[in-house]
Amino acid sequence: MKFLIVSDIHGDAESCRAMLDACEREGAEKILILGDVLYHGPRNDLPAGYAPKKVIEMLNAVSDKIVCVRGNCEAEVDQMVLVFPCMADMARVVDEHKGVEIYMSHGHIYNPDRLPEMPEGSLFLYGHTHLFSIEACGKITCLNPGSISIPKGGNPKSYAVYDSGNLAIKTLEGEILSSYAL
Repeated sequence: MKFLIVSDIHGDAESCRAMLDACEREGAEKILILGDVLYHGPRNDLPAGYAPKKVIEMLNAVSDKIVCVRGNCEAEVDQMVLVFPCMADMARVVDEHKGVEIYMSHGHIYNPDRLPEMPEGSLFLYGHTHLFSIEACGKITCLNPGSISIPKGGNPKSYAVYDSGNLAIKTLEGEILSSYAL
């Protein structure tokens, strides 16, 4: 199974379009969105491509491919305009072929310092920091894809790919920044 993993879109239509292009280029079956979909938040500058109505239109068009969790910038009104669920604090996806359980959270509630209960060998996905990373967290693996719209720490805009137990963090152009095998 192949999943595209993104976080912190923050209403940036240009970055959302680039992410959807990456999804097609990667041949991903699902898009796992780790929250902060439409609003840029009071601590962030307005993204250059800020156009949440366009982001709504683009994501709703591929809603059958999306699994999404709530970020700290989501509001109830967001669920009124998005046709896929986006208000759960956590979600679980299973790679049936590899038997890997994948847990998704935005990162403001659960993160590597405060992990939810998960079986050994699980993959924990989180965003929120806008900093990409892949690391062993005890007997699970933690992955943060960074942000596709407002990266921090001098990082480029980035996403991650899960492909049958193999992980890669990539720039929006597809350049590999980091990789890891479960």
